[in-house]
Amino acid sequence: FVNIPYMNYVLWFLSTCVVLGFGNRFYLSAWQQLKHGTSNMDTLVANSTGIAYLFSVFNLLFPDFWLSRGITPHLYFEAASGIIAFILLGRLLEERAKQNTSTAIRRLAGLQPKTITIVTGSGEQTVPIENARIGDTIAVKPGERIAVDGTVISGDSYVDESMLSGEPIAVHKQAGEKVYAGTVNQKGAFHFTADKTGADTMLAQIIRMVQDAQGSKAPVQKLVDRIARFFVPAIISISIIAFVAWIFLAPTNGFTNGLLAMVTVLIIACPCALGLATPTAIMVGIGKGAEKGILIKDAQSLEIAQKIDTIILDKTGTITAGHPIVVESLWENGFEHSRKILYSLEKLSEHPLSDAVVNTLQNEKEISIDKFENVPGKGVKGVVGSQTYYVGNLSLLNDNHITIASHLQELANKWTQKAKTLVWFADSTQAIAAIALTDEIKQTSAEAISQLQKMGVEVYMLTGDNAISAQAISRKVGINHYKAGVLPNEKAQFIKELQANGKTVGMVGDGINDSAALAQADLSIAMGQGSDIAVDTAMATILSSDLLKIPETIRLSQLTIKTIYQNLFWAFIYNLIGIPIAAGIFYSVNGFLLNPMWASAAMAFSSVSVVLNSLRLKRKRIE
Repeated sequence: FVNIPYMNYVLWFLSTCVVLGFGNRFYLSAWQQLKHGTSNMDTLVANSTGIAYLFSVFNLLFPDFWLSRGITPHLYFEAASGIIAFILLGRLLEERAKQNTSTAIRRLAGLQPKTITIVTGSGEQTVPIENARIGDTIAVKPGERIAVDGTVISGDSYVDESMLSGEPIAVHKQAGEKVYAGTVNQKGAFHFTADKTGADTMLAQIIRMVQDAQGSKAPVQKLVDRIARFFVPAIISISIIAFVAWIFLAPTNGFTNGLLAMVTVLIIACPCALGLATPTAIMVGIGKGAEKGILIKDAQSLEIAQKIDTIILDKTGTITAGHPIVVESLWENGFEHSRKILYSLEKLSEHPLSDAVVNTLQNEKEISIDKFENVPGKGVKGVVGSQTYYVGNLSLLNDNHITIASHLQELANKWTQKAKTLVWFADSTQAIAAIALTDEIKQTSAEAISQLQKMGVEVYMLTGDNAISAQAISRKVGINHYKAGVLPNEKAQFIKELQANGKTVGMVGDGINDSAALAQADLSIAMGQGSDIAVDTAMATILSSDLLKIPETIRLSQLTIKTIYQNLFWAFIYNLIGIPIAAGIFYSVNGFLLNPMWASAAMAFSSVSVVLNSLRLKRKRIE
């Protein structure tokens, strides 16, 4: 539409909206950089687009200056606008993928109930959580989330403390036991005394650790900015030298050709390819990761992944499946018909392991149980016919003087040494069956850990579980370093210690208890089937919860960073060749002087080459 009347003025207006409106941030940033005697990517953008825009305005308003000298005055409004649009698009693609750090904080804060039930002399009273005071007696009903830290004084129940320990099995609480804000009471009810409220609770400490760790993350300074620091002064110097050289070496038309050469150098050095080098590769890399079930939140995460030399793995839900299942059982001969009794007792039980047993026996027929009773911390009992039956731990059997056959006891000891949890089933005289439960190791965990170690990454396992379980799991998957009984703040502290020793640490977890450690790590990876808070805090999420995706993430990062360096190479090769030509180096040889319009076309070609090179990433294998 260039031949339509007044179209050039329409282009001027539209370009002004883009360059001075949407692009004003580049000029403001460049001015700030200039005041401090430095330069960055914004300086490059402001320099080239500003020159192209002002040169076009001059050519539009004073075309005769060039026509009288036999030169066609071209306009570069669309080039200036296109550069601004490209760079802003690149930044948008990066920004929209960045993590919203406040989401994790909001979710953690949401774990604390808004109200609390205080027991007073006149009965129970529901008040806002802010009114809770140390020493208050607080009632907790089945299914409620505990509001403050405290000590149980009456009643008992099982409490889900997975947000602290990461372990899926609820913990039995009775008088004298500690309970913590944010944990979930299951089927029982109890009263406890408030020991810590508000900012002093364990939950509040976790929130603070997440805030501190996220706030301390300095953004990785882009390589392009570091290059621009030297590139900008060099380009401006070359353009001025070219202008001055033309005036002295060609007195007749030196000013005209020198001005053209100076403008051409500034336009051809436009950072369009530089600006696209990182975001296009990052966009393709993040897209490829998504295709493989690896969600990467920002460019920083993708850049850091290839530097990781130490990986911390949570046990439950990361290396293991995260929920107990029955893996083995042994029944005394002649008692197989009692399976329906075990099934019926476990259906009535409040114990967190009972669901695993029920799922295993789900084809059995449920029968009526008389005089059913929960035995706190030990198991359950009930009467069928005239016989009393027991389901629970060894302590329950010992308390009722029940004998255990030697072969059953030997097998139970072996299972215990392998970190399996035992459930006993007995009548009033003898043990009928021993059932072993465990949190199964995922099929790919050992292979993934082996791959990481072959890549030179040191692997640690941190868990809130006991030392026997930790040792058994680490031995099975080939991990040499592990720590058991670790609390959330200790996980984050351990990562700090590794970082202080010069390690670049990746943390892989799935629970609320991992959120502080995830925030502290250089690279945080959440298992997609884990808690929302872990996913929000992490910089990458593995949708399938398959640990093999961890080495794939590192390889994807390596390929993406390699592509970025290739892009920068092509962007600079083009500049190294194009700038001397634009300055008029061939004019004395064959009379060739590069027109700014061709410089603009060359700039576009460099951008295309960068995009095409980035798209090659899609065909790379990361498995």
